Amino acid sequence: MASLIFDYDGTVHESMLTYAPAFRDTMKWLSDSGYVEDRDYTDPEISRWLGFNSTDMWQQFHPELAPEIREKARAMLGENMARRVENGEGALFSGMEDVLGELKAQGHTLIFLSNCRIQYMERHRRVFALDRFFDFFYCCEEYDFLPKHQIFRLFSPLHDAPFIVIGDRFHDIETASENGLASIGCAYGYGSMKELVNADIIVSKPQEIPSAVSALTSERN
Repeated sequence: MASLIFDYDGTVHESMLTYAPAFRDTMKWLSDSGYVEDRDYTDPEISRWLGFNSTDMWQQFHPELAPEIREKARAMLGENMARRVENGEGALFSGMEDVLGELKAQGHTLIFLSNCRIQYMERHRRVFALDRFFDFFYCCEEYDFLPKHQIFRLFSPLHDAPFIVIGDRFHDIETASENGLASIGCAYGYGSMKELVNADIIVSKPQEIPSAVSALTSERN
């Protein structure tokens, strides 16, 4: 058995269902207020920011904005997403509940690790009943927004090896490579194939994760 470290947005949660409309609403407010130029954003332009913690995202996306405006935009986007999730607009990826249930039934320890804030994590735990699947929950706000690969080093002594990192962005594969862990890259998510190149196994849909976990655990036995 293994300790499976799951990224959340873009790996378990189909984030663009709520993130894309919330992003566009926020950008409209910024343009209507004269802070940025009015323009349309494609889904790929929006989804590239999924997986970043929200403070880093705004710092990189619009560094020219005053800090208080970036913070207001960050909060606005988050509140917009929260309303949409509460209204039932969000969803886990198709088949993901069965995948998580299967892995849990096999005896693996499932660990949630996300570059999100505590409020976001707790809301999604409740709305999607994530405690059915995950044994432990960690998010970057609890660790003063450290990178995931550093957060792993802080909580890993509490759990049993081997560890397998499962995610769709470079933050996840970096967590594995920086700590000598196995990894599964999720190509159905929002990262590029370039970000996943160092993953041990790349899957094209959630349903392929259990067999990938099996293959990696067999290699290490």
